[in-house]
Amino acid sequence: MDNTIIVALISLVGTLGGSLGGILVSSKLTAYRIEQLEKKVEEHNQFARRMPVVESQLEEIARRVDDLEEYHKGV
Repeated sequence: MDNTIIVALISLVGTLGGSLGGILVSSKLTAYRIEQLEKKVEEHNQFARRMPVVESQLEEIARRVDDLEEYHKGV
């Protein structure tokens, strides 16, 4: 076999290996980033579910404070 063909085949194998390796690493990084975003979304969803409860509790507390202020004004 001619040296030029051998060098070309070695170059082909190296190029294919490098390309496939890059694709695999990129895929793993993308999967990792998606996983991290899913965790952040889940945290946000839990916060969004709790906020209406906190708001209703604050409204109740504000109403009770107003009632106490009215009571002490009358005393």
